[in-house]
Amino acid sequence: MADTDEQVQVRDEVQGGSPDDEQAERLRRLGAWRRAERALARPQVDRTLGEQLADLAAHAASVADPDQPADIYGDGVVAQLETRIAGLLGMEAAAFFPTGTMAQQVALRCWAGRTGNPTVALHPFAHPEVHERGALGVVSGLRTVHPTSAPRLPTAEEIRDFAEPFGTLMLELPLRDAGFVLPEWEELEAVVAAARERDAVVHMDGARLWECAPRFGRGLPEIAALADSVYVSFYKTLGGLSGAVLAGPESLIEEARTWRHRYGGQLFQQFPAALAALIGLERELPKLASYVAQAKVVAGALAEGFAESAVPWFRVHPEPPHTHQFQVWLPYSEDVLTEAGVRQAEETGVALFRRWHPAAAGPPGMSYTEVTVAEAGLEWTKPDVREAVGEFVRRLA
Repeated sequence: MADTDEQVQVRDEVQGGSPDDEQAERLRRLGAWRRAERALARPQVDRTLGEQLADLAAHAASVADPDQPADIYGDGVVAQLETRIAGLLGMEAAAFFPTGTMAQQVALRCWAGRTGNPTVALHPFAHPEVHERGALGVVSGLRTVHPTSAPRLPTAEEIRDFAEPFGTLMLELPLRDAGFVLPEWEELEAVVAAARERDAVVHMDGARLWECAPRFGRGLPEIAALADSVYVSFYKTLGGLSGAVLAGPESLIEEARTWRHRYGGQLFQQFPAALAALIGLERELPKLASYVAQAKVVAGALAEGFAESAVPWFRVHPEPPHTHQFQVWLPYSEDVLTEAGVRQAEETGVALFRRWHPAAAGPPGMSYTEVTVAEAGLEWTKPDVREAVGEFVRRLA
Protein backbone atom coordinates (compact mmCIF):
# COMPACT_ATOMS: atom_id res chain seq x y z
CA MET A 1 0.00 0.00 0.00
CA ALA A 2 1.31 3.45 -0.87
CA ASP A 3 2.26 6.05 1.68
CA THR A 4 -0.42 8.50 2.68
CA ASP A 5 -0.94 11.45 0.38
CA GLU A 6 0.54 13.72 3.03
CA GLN A 7 3.60 11.49 3.56
CA VAL A 8 4.31 11.25 -0.15
CA GLN A 9 3.72 14.90 -0.81
CA VAL A 10 5.67 16.24 2.14
CA ARG A 11 8.56 13.83 1.64
CA ASP A 12 8.86 14.30 -2.09
CA GLU A 13 7.82 17.94 -2.45
CA VAL A 14 9.04 19.55 0.76
CA GLN A 15 11.91 17.45 2.10
CA GLY A 16 13.04 16.04 -1.22
CA GLY A 17 15.78 13.51 -1.93
CA SER A 18 19.53 13.93 -1.57
CA PRO A 19 20.57 13.47 -5.23
CA ASP A 20 20.57 16.69 -7.20
CA ASP A 21 18.53 15.22 -10.04
CA GLU A 22 15.81 14.01 -7.67
CA GLN A 23 15.67 17.43 -6.04
CA ALA A 24 15.48 19.13 -9.42
CA GLU A 25 12.63 16.86 -10.52
CA ARG A 26 10.79 17.47 -7.27
CA LEU A 27 11.03 21.21 -7.75
CA ARG A 28 9.96 20.87 -11.36
CA ARG A 29 6.78 18.99 -10.37
CA LEU A 30 5.94 21.39 -7.59
CA GLY A 31 6.55 24.39 -9.85
CA ALA A 32 4.34 22.98 -12.59
CA TRP A 33 1.47 22.36 -10.20
CA ARG A 34 1.85 25.75 -8.54
CA ARG A 35 1.94 27.66 -11.83
CA ALA A 36 -0.98 25.79 -13.41
CA GLU A 37 -3.85 28.14 -14.14
CA ARG A 38 -6.44 25.43 -13.51
CA ALA A 39 -6.54 22.58 -11.02
CA LEU A 40 -9.17 20.53 -9.24
CA ALA A 41 -7.71 21.46 -5.84
CA ARG A 42 -4.96 23.67 -4.45
CA PRO A 43 -3.28 21.82 -1.54
CA GLN A 44 -1.81 24.01 1.16
CA VAL A 45 1.64 22.46 0.61
CA ASP A 46 1.72 24.17 -2.80
CA ARG A 47 1.93 27.54 -1.06
CA THR A 48 5.25 29.07 -0.09
CA LEU A 49 6.20 29.80 3.50
CA GLY A 50 5.48 33.47 2.92
CA GLU A 51 2.09 32.76 1.39
CA GLN A 52 1.07 30.55 4.31
CA LEU A 53 2.22 33.11 6.86
CA ALA A 54 0.39 35.88 5.05
CA ASP A 55 -2.82 33.85 4.88
CA LEU A 56 -2.66 33.05 8.58
CA ALA A 57 -2.07 36.69 9.49
CA ALA A 58 -4.83 37.93 7.20
CA HIS A 59 -7.54 35.68 8.65
CA ALA A 60 -6.51 35.12 12.28
CA ALA A 61 -8.54 38.05 13.59
CA SER A 62 -11.70 36.60 12.04
CA VAL A 63 -11.59 33.55 14.32
CA ALA A 64 -9.84 34.74 17.49
CA ASP A 65 -9.09 37.90 19.42
CA PRO A 66 -5.55 38.88 18.39
CA ASP A 67 -5.09 40.82 21.63
CA GLN A 68 -5.55 37.80 23.85
CA PRO A 69 -2.43 36.18 25.35
CA ALA A 70 -0.78 33.49 23.29
CA ASP A 71 -1.49 29.92 24.34
CA ILE A 72 0.69 28.13 26.88
CA TYR A 73 0.45 24.35 27.14
CA GLY A 74 -3.00 24.16 25.61
CA ASP A 75 -4.94 27.13 26.94
CA GLY A 76 -6.08 30.20 25.02
CA VAL A 77 -6.87 29.64 21.36
CA VAL A 78 -6.11 25.91 21.66
CA ALA A 79 -8.78 25.51 24.33
CA GLN A 80 -11.09 27.60 22.14
CA LEU A 81 -10.59 25.13 19.29
CA GLU A 82 -11.24 22.16 21.59
CA THR A 83 -14.53 23.69 22.74
CA ARG A 84 -15.52 24.40 19.14
CA ILE A 85 -14.90 20.80 18.04
CA ALA A 86 -16.69 19.28 21.01
CA GLY A 87 -19.71 21.38 20.11
CA LEU A 88 -19.55 20.56 16.39
CA LEU A 89 -19.43 16.83 17.13
CA GLY A 90 -21.88 16.89 20.03
CA MET A 91 -19.28 15.38 22.39
CA GLU A 92 -18.71 16.22 26.06
CA ALA A 93 -15.06 17.21 25.66
CA ALA A 94 -12.16 17.34 23.23
CA ALA A 95 -8.36 17.48 23.40
CA PHE A 96 -5.97 18.89 20.81
CA PHE A 97 -3.07 16.68 19.66
CA PRO A 98 -0.13 17.55 17.43
CA THR A 99 -0.83 14.49 15.23
CA GLY A 100 -3.66 12.10 14.54
CA THR A 101 -1.29 9.17 15.00
CA MET A 102 -0.74 10.19 18.62
CA ALA A 103 -4.42 10.98 19.20
CA GLN A 104 -5.57 7.56 18.07
CA GLN A 105 -2.86 5.64 19.89
CA VAL A 106 -3.87 7.40 23.08
CA ALA A 107 -7.58 6.79 22.50
CA LEU A 108 -7.11 3.10 21.76
CA ARG A 109 -4.83 2.45 24.72
CA CYS A 110 -7.27 4.28 27.03
CA TRP A 111 -10.12 2.11 25.79
CA ALA A 112 -7.96 -1.01 26.19
CA GLY A 113 -7.44 -0.15 29.84
CA ARG A 114 -11.13 0.52 30.39
CA THR A 115 -12.40 -2.61 28.62
CA GLY A 116 -9.63 -4.88 29.88
CA ASN A 117 -9.00 -6.07 26.32
CA PRO A 118 -5.97 -4.77 24.31
CA THR A 119 -7.28 -6.17 21.02
CA VAL A 120 -8.48 -3.65 18.42
CA ALA A 121 -10.60 -4.79 15.48
CA LEU A 122 -9.96 -2.66 12.40
CA HIS A 123 -9.54 -2.91 8.65
CA PRO A 124 -6.13 -3.96 7.29
CA PHE A 125 -6.26 -0.77 5.16
CA ALA A 126 -6.76 1.40 8.28
CA HIS A 127 -4.18 4.10 8.90
CA PRO A 128 -2.52 2.44 11.95
CA GLU A 129 -1.97 -0.75 9.97
CA VAL A 130 -0.59 0.82 6.80
CA HIS A 131 1.03 4.15 7.64
CA GLU A 132 2.31 4.07 11.24
CA ARG A 133 5.12 1.46 11.23
CA GLY A 134 3.38 -0.88 13.66
CA ALA A 135 3.01 1.82 16.30
CA LEU A 136 -0.06 0.32 17.99
CA GLY A 137 1.89 -2.80 18.93
CA VAL A 138 5.37 -1.35 19.34
CA VAL A 139 4.48 1.80 21.29
CA SER A 140 1.10 1.09 22.87
CA GLY A 141 1.19 -2.68 23.36
CA LEU A 142 -2.05 -3.24 21.48
CA ARG A 143 -2.97 -6.15 19.24
CA THR A 144 -4.97 -5.78 16.02
CA VAL A 145 -7.34 -8.16 14.23
CA HIS A 146 -9.16 -7.83 10.92
CA PRO A 147 -12.84 -8.75 10.65
CA THR A 148 -12.59 -8.42 6.83
CA SER A 149 -9.99 -7.84 4.14
CA ALA A 150 -12.51 -6.77 1.49
CA PRO A 151 -11.95 -3.20 0.21
CA ARG A 152 -14.81 -1.77 2.31
CA LEU A 153 -15.80 -1.36 5.92
CA PRO A 154 -16.82 -4.59 7.71
CA THR A 155 -20.44 -5.68 7.71
CA ALA A 156 -22.53 -6.27 10.80
CA GLU A 157 -22.38 -10.01 10.18
CA GLU A 158 -18.59 -9.94 9.99
CA ILE A 159 -18.42 -8.10 13.30
CA ARG A 160 -21.01 -10.27 14.98
CA ASP A 161 -19.49 -13.57 13.77
CA PHE A 162 -15.81 -12.71 14.20
CA ALA A 163 -14.06 -15.63 15.87
CA GLU A 164 -12.21 -13.86 18.68
CA PRO A 165 -13.01 -11.15 21.22
CA PHE A 166 -11.90 -7.55 20.89
CA GLY A 167 -12.29 -4.56 23.17
CA THR A 168 -12.52 -1.80 20.59
CA LEU A 169 -13.82 -1.59 17.05
CA MET A 170 -12.10 1.14 15.04
CA LEU A 171 -13.91 2.43 11.96
CA GLU A 172 -12.13 4.69 9.46
CA LEU A 173 -14.68 6.96 7.76
CA PRO A 174 -14.13 7.14 4.87
CA LEU A 175 -11.79 4.19 4.32
CA ARG A 176 -9.15 6.11 2.40
CA ASP A 177 -6.94 3.33 0.99
CA ALA A 178 -9.96 1.50 -0.40
CA GLY A 179 -10.93 4.58 -2.40
CA PHE A 180 -12.44 6.89 0.24
CA VAL A 181 -15.41 4.53 0.52
CA LEU A 182 -18.30 4.73 2.97
CA PRO A 183 -21.09 2.31 3.86
CA GLU A 184 -24.75 3.24 3.71
CA TRP A 185 -26.04 4.85 6.90
CA GLU A 186 -28.15 1.85 7.84
CA GLU A 187 -25.13 -0.43 7.33
CA LEU A 188 -23.03 1.75 9.62
CA GLU A 189 -25.70 1.69 12.31
CA ALA A 190 -25.86 -2.11 12.07
CA VAL A 191 -22.07 -2.45 12.38
CA VAL A 192 -22.03 -0.30 15.51
CA ALA A 193 -24.93 -2.28 16.99
CA ALA A 194 -23.07 -5.53 16.32
CA ALA A 195 -20.02 -4.21 18.17
CA ARG A 196 -22.20 -3.19 21.11
CA GLU A 197 -23.65 -6.70 21.22
CA ARG A 198 -20.10 -7.92 21.79
CA ASP A 199 -19.54 -5.36 24.59
CA ALA A 200 -16.95 -3.54 22.48
CA VAL A 201 -16.52 0.21 22.34
CA VAL A 202 -16.40 2.02 19.00
CA HIS A 203 -13.70 4.49 18.04
CA MET A 204 -14.13 6.48 14.86
CA ASP A 205 -11.11 7.45 12.76
CA GLY A 206 -12.69 10.58 11.35
CA ALA A 207 -9.62 12.19 9.82
CA ARG A 208 -11.90 12.98 6.87
CA LEU A 209 -15.18 12.83 8.77
CA TRP A 210 -16.06 16.36 7.66
CA GLU A 211 -17.00 15.26 4.13
CA CYS A 212 -19.07 12.20 5.16
CA ALA A 213 -22.26 14.11 5.98
CA PRO A 214 -23.58 14.46 2.39
CA ARG A 215 -23.57 10.71 1.72
CA PHE A 216 -25.11 9.84 5.07
CA GLY A 217 -27.64 12.65 4.95
CA ARG A 218 -26.88 13.28 8.62
CA GLY A 219 -25.20 16.08 10.55
CA LEU A 220 -21.83 15.66 12.25
CA PRO A 221 -23.30 15.23 15.77
CA GLU A 222 -25.52 12.35 14.63
CA ILE A 223 -22.64 10.64 12.88
CA ALA A 224 -20.28 11.11 15.84
CA ALA A 225 -22.95 9.88 18.26
CA LEU A 226 -22.54 6.36 16.87
CA ALA A 227 -19.05 6.20 18.40
CA ASP A 228 -17.65 6.36 21.91
CA SER A 229 -14.76 8.52 20.71
CA VAL A 230 -13.89 10.34 17.49
CA TYR A 231 -10.67 11.71 16.04
CA VAL A 232 -10.70 14.47 13.42
CA SER A 233 -7.87 16.04 11.43
CA PHE A 234 -7.41 19.67 10.44
CA TYR A 235 -5.06 19.55 7.45
CA LYS A 236 -6.48 16.77 5.28
CA THR A 237 -9.74 18.50 4.35
CA LEU A 238 -9.80 21.85 6.13
CA GLY A 239 -6.47 23.11 4.85
CA GLY A 240 -4.93 23.60 8.29
CA LEU A 241 -1.24 23.45 9.10
CA SER A 242 -1.30 20.37 11.33
CA GLY A 243 -2.99 18.92 14.36
CA ALA A 244 -5.95 16.81 15.37
CA VAL A 245 -8.58 16.56 18.07
CA LEU A 246 -9.81 13.58 20.04
CA ALA A 247 -13.39 13.99 21.26
CA GLY A 248 -15.45 11.86 23.61
CA PRO A 249 -16.67 11.56 27.21
CA GLU A 250 -15.14 13.97 29.73
CA SER A 251 -13.47 11.19 31.73
CA LEU A 252 -11.85 9.69 28.63
CA ILE A 253 -10.53 13.06 27.46
CA GLU A 254 -9.05 13.81 30.88
CA GLU A 255 -7.21 10.50 30.77
CA ALA A 256 -6.17 11.21 27.18
CA ARG A 257 -4.62 14.52 28.27
CA THR A 258 -2.45 12.62 30.74
CA TRP A 259 -1.26 10.21 28.06
CA ARG A 260 -0.76 13.09 25.63
CA HIS A 261 1.78 14.51 28.08
CA ARG A 262 3.50 11.13 28.43
CA TYR A 263 3.70 10.75 24.66
CA GLY A 264 5.37 14.14 24.28
CA GLY A 265 2.34 15.92 22.87
CA GLN A 266 2.05 18.65 25.50
CA LEU A 267 3.59 21.37 23.34
CA PHE A 268 4.47 24.76 24.81
CA GLN A 269 2.68 26.78 22.10
CA GLN A 270 0.47 25.64 19.23
CA PHE A 271 -1.40 28.79 18.22
CA PRO A 272 -0.45 28.68 14.50
CA ALA A 273 -1.98 25.20 14.11
CA ALA A 274 -5.02 26.11 16.22
CA LEU A 275 -5.65 29.34 14.30
CA ALA A 276 -5.29 27.57 10.95
CA ALA A 277 -7.78 24.92 12.11
CA LEU A 278 -10.32 27.55 13.16
CA ILE A 279 -9.88 29.35 9.85
CA GLY A 280 -10.39 26.07 7.99
CA LEU A 281 -13.58 25.36 9.90
CA GLU A 282 -14.95 28.75 8.84
CA ARG A 283 -13.67 28.67 5.27
CA GLU A 284 -13.93 25.04 4.15
CA LEU A 285 -16.55 23.29 6.25
CA PRO A 286 -19.54 25.16 4.72
CA LYS A 287 -18.32 24.32 1.19
CA LEU A 288 -17.77 20.58 1.56
CA ALA A 289 -21.22 19.59 0.31
CA SER A 290 -20.53 21.49 -2.92
CA TYR A 291 -17.16 19.77 -3.25
CA VAL A 292 -18.78 16.35 -2.85
CA ALA A 293 -21.43 17.17 -5.45
CA GLN A 294 -18.82 18.47 -7.91
CA ALA A 295 -16.66 15.38 -7.38
CA LYS A 296 -19.49 13.30 -8.83
CA VAL A 297 -19.55 15.53 -11.91
CA VAL A 298 -15.77 15.33 -12.31
CA ALA A 299 -15.65 11.55 -11.79
CA GLY A 300 -18.37 10.98 -14.38
CA ALA A 301 -16.62 13.23 -16.90
CA LEU A 302 -13.29 11.50 -16.28
CA ALA A 303 -14.91 8.15 -17.03
CA GLU A 304 -16.44 9.55 -20.22
CA GLY A 305 -13.13 11.06 -21.28
CA PHE A 306 -11.16 7.86 -20.76
CA ALA A 307 -13.86 5.82 -22.51
CA GLU A 308 -13.42 8.05 -25.56
CA SER A 309 -9.62 7.89 -25.42
CA ALA A 310 -6.99 5.44 -26.56
CA VAL A 311 -6.23 3.96 -23.13
CA PRO A 312 -6.76 0.18 -23.08
CA TRP A 313 -8.36 0.12 -19.63
CA PHE A 314 -9.30 2.51 -16.82
CA ARG A 315 -11.21 2.61 -13.58
CA VAL A 316 -12.74 5.48 -11.67
CA HIS A 317 -13.42 4.25 -8.13
CA PRO A 318 -15.88 4.56 -6.58
CA GLU A 319 -18.24 5.86 -9.22
CA PRO A 320 -19.92 7.99 -8.13
CA PRO A 321 -17.53 9.09 -5.35
CA HIS A 322 -18.70 8.84 -1.77
CA THR A 323 -16.85 12.02 -0.74
CA HIS A 324 -14.95 14.75 -2.61
CA GLN A 325 -12.04 12.34 -3.11
CA PHE A 326 -11.73 9.21 -5.23
CA GLN A 327 -9.26 7.07 -7.16
CA VAL A 328 -8.40 6.72 -10.85
CA TRP A 329 -6.62 3.56 -12.10
CA LEU A 330 -4.69 3.14 -15.37
CA PRO A 331 -2.46 0.37 -16.83
CA TYR A 332 0.77 2.38 -17.01
CA SER A 333 3.74 2.82 -14.68
CA GLU A 334 3.52 5.52 -12.05
CA ASP A 335 6.52 7.34 -13.56
CA VAL A 336 4.92 7.54 -17.01
CA LEU A 337 1.64 8.81 -15.60
CA THR A 338 3.20 11.35 -13.25
CA GLU A 339 5.39 12.69 -16.08
CA ALA A 340 2.37 13.02 -18.37
CA GLY A 341 0.56 15.03 -15.73
CA VAL A 342 3.52 17.34 -15.11
CA ARG A 343 3.98 17.93 -18.85
CA GLN A 344 0.29 18.72 -19.19
CA ALA A 345 0.53 21.30 -16.40
CA GLU A 346 3.65 22.82 -17.94
CA GLU A 347 2.39 22.92 -21.52
CA THR A 348 -1.31 23.69 -21.10
CA GLY A 349 -1.58 25.27 -17.65
CA VAL A 350 -4.02 22.57 -16.55
CA ALA A 351 -3.12 20.28 -13.62
CA LEU A 352 -5.52 17.36 -13.91
CA PHE A 353 -3.59 14.75 -11.90
CA ARG A 354 -0.69 14.93 -9.44
CA ARG A 355 1.34 11.96 -8.15
CA TRP A 356 0.60 8.42 -9.26
CA HIS A 357 1.42 5.31 -7.23
CA PRO A 358 2.03 1.65 -8.12
CA ALA A 359 -0.91 -0.59 -7.28
CA ALA A 360 -0.31 -2.85 -4.28
CA ALA A 361 -2.19 -5.70 -5.95
CA GLY A 362 -3.19 -6.78 -9.43
CA PRO A 363 -1.10 -7.24 -12.59
CA PRO A 364 2.26 -5.47 -12.94
CA GLY A 365 2.19 -2.01 -14.49
CA MET A 366 -1.04 -0.91 -12.83
CA SER A 367 -1.06 2.48 -11.10
CA TYR A 368 -3.55 4.72 -9.36
CA THR A 369 -3.89 8.32 -8.25
CA GLU A 370 -6.13 10.07 -5.77
CA VAL A 371 -8.26 12.93 -7.05
CA THR A 372 -9.46 15.69 -4.73
CA VAL A 373 -12.11 18.18 -5.81
CA ALA A 374 -12.10 21.40 -3.78
CA GLU A 375 -12.88 25.05 -4.40
CA ALA A 376 -10.59 25.32 -7.44
CA GLY A 377 -12.50 22.47 -9.07
CA LEU A 378 -15.96 23.99 -8.72
CA GLU A 379 -15.59 25.93 -12.00
CA TRP A 380 -14.80 22.84 -14.09
CA THR A 381 -17.52 21.65 -16.48
CA LYS A 382 -17.84 18.19 -17.96
CA PRO A 383 -16.38 19.37 -21.29
CA ASP A 384 -13.46 20.90 -19.39
CA VAL A 385 -12.72 17.57 -17.74
CA ARG A 386 -13.08 15.55 -20.95
CA GLU A 387 -10.77 17.96 -22.80
CA ALA A 388 -8.21 17.70 -20.00
CA VAL A 389 -8.37 13.89 -20.17
CA GLY A 390 -7.66 14.04 -23.88
CA GLU A 391 -4.62 16.28 -23.32
CA PHE A 392 -3.37 13.96 -20.59
CA VAL A 393 -3.72 10.80 -22.67
CA ARG A 394 -1.91 12.40 -25.60
CA ARG A 395 1.12 12.80 -23.38
CA LEU A 396 1.24 9.18 -22.24
CA ALA A 397 3.31 8.25 -25.31
